[in-house]
Amino acid sequence: MPYSKYPLLNKKKLKTISIHERKSKVKLQDFARPPIPGADLFSFLQSLPKMQAAADFLSLGQSILKARKIDKPIVWGLGAHVLKVGLNPVLIDLMERGWVSALAVNGALMIHDFEIALAGHTSEDVDNHLLSGTYGNTEETGIFINQALREGAALKMGIGEAVGRFLQQAHLPHQDESLFYNAYRLNIPVTVHPAIGTDFIHFHPTFSGEILGALAERDFLLFASITAKLGGGGVFLNIGSAVILPEVFMKAVACCAAQGIKLPEMTCAVFDFRDHYRPRVNVAGRPVGTGGKGYYFIGHHEIMVPLLAAMILNFPR
Repeated sequence: MPYSKYPLLNKKKLKTISIHERKSKVKLQDFARPPIPGADLFSFLQSLPKMQAAADFLSLGQSILKARKIDKPIVWGLGAHVLKVGLNPVLIDLMERGWVSALAVNGALMIHDFEIALAGHTSEDVDNHLLSGTYGNTEETGIFINQALREGAALKMGIGEAVGRFLQQAHLPHQDESLFYNAYRLNIPVTVHPAIGTDFIHFHPTFSGEILGALAERDFLLFASITAKLGGGGVFLNIGSAVILPEVFMKAVACCAAQGIKLPEMTCAVFDFRDHYRPRVNVAGRPVGTGGKGYYFIGHHEIMVPLLAAMILNFPR
């Protein structure tokens, strides 16, 4: 039966407009172009569709290029997984070419980087070691890193500088593959932001929470100082850290704001293989509210980071 309260609308009264007058989001000129066999990387990048993540990726590349031209910091925040998928050589090459102004990392990356320098391998089999009582009991890692921290404390260093100095003096077999060693060699600041209890060196007999806390405080203040320079075109990249670095970065921004330091036109980008709340909000969202840009890219680090590096190196100058 008909519903008197809801009479059907008369579609003949509908007003239409021409497609030529209507605004559209998808345009033919923004479509991808088929890749050309044998084309160089820049030609490939230019063939990507000029929309969504592809357009954002190219825009980020331009922001990094601009930061380099105007001498603004390009800061790389790294979680441990970035190292564990074999990306140290890519990052070290960017460091040597001047595309890394500073590194900010969590405690796990420091440990894996040190073990690569020492032994050429890292990353325990947690499933097989955890309940057997052998997980985290690596003697050399605990002794040497905690020794590096003690020596650094005596010299009023932060964690990153202390570990870099130790690696330079220790002449470890694979130090050339270490981010910390190369950063120290190139005078690139590395700040380490640990959470006590998250890293196995924290329950090693030689560990001192007092020492770690003092050095971590210096690293935070250094990171805040670096963050203060990002306004006006600097770039912060958060790659593979879901909690620690997004929280530390937001607090560094807050520390700057509390001292009257403005950070306009800052570019922040997140790379991870899934969407996380804190990176999206604390890196790509809230800090870029004053004329800045925030990007979020989802994909495997072992593909996305080399692609990012290749884009940076192949953009026309």
